[in-house]
Amino acid sequence: VLDSIKGNIEFENLGFEYVPGKPVFKDFNLVIQPGENVAIVGHTGAGKSSLTKILLRLYEFQSGDVRVDGHSIRDISLSEYRKSIGFVPQVPFLWSENIENNVKYGSPNASHEDVIWALEQSGGMEWIKNLDHGLKTFILERGRKLSMGQRQLIIFARVLLQDPSILILDEATASVDPFTELRIQEALERVMKDRTTIIIAHRLTTVRNVDRIIVLDHGRIVEEGNHDSLMQKDGYYARLYNTYFRHQSYEFIEDIKSKQSEGI
Repeated sequence: VLDSIKGNIEFENLGFEYVPGKPVFKDFNLVIQPGENVAIVGHTGAGKSSLTKILLRLYEFQSGDVRVDGHSIRDISLSEYRKSIGFVPQVPFLWSENIENNVKYGSPNASHEDVIWALEQSGGMEWIKNLDHGLKTFILERGRKLSMGQRQLIIFARVLLQDPSILILDEATASVDPFTELRIQEALERVMKDRTTIIIAHRLTTVRNVDRIIVLDHGRIVEEGNHDSLMQKDGYYARLYNTYFRHQSYEFIEDIKSKQSEGI
């Protein structure tokens, strides 16, 4: 079923509840096209994490269906299904291992050259090559001595090696400096390219660059569109933007990118 997965995702009349009689989703419908990059935003409790965990088959839904390329996810073997889905949690998990083996996790047959390619694509080699032991540098469990940005770039390299058809990413809420933000944005663009991507978005750079934004409120889609169209509506998303995203330094990041392209 999944040998040639394209990444079409369809939630059809989805019903899900943690507590009987208190639905998180009721008759929820959403279609995501192959290769589409979608950001999901909303206040705490809107249903963002629940939706992605249902797609990851960590939670069982009670009614309706979730289909990938027309196949109910319940009809696909769990092991095969998860090979086609990449997941990046909010706090990236790294093993007590060297950097190379952390990148190869999930892709044990990857070569040394494959790892270098993935890290170059993710922007991770820029700082790794300056380490005394390079790719053989040992990482403490969970990457405790690495910055959040460095951890994310390693995880993005891991995703590039795995090459899943569908990527689910729960963005880190930890703030980073604008230069690191730029590196993460550039790496994320490479990771999302030609891949169906669902992001629980916390970063301004993300919502400004995805194909479509889905605004959730108590398990319902209250608005959808791209950033500019939703800002023009001056509705739920605009209020969310002004509360959570506006303070982030998007203009400064764009200024850095502009100077880089001009060779300044």
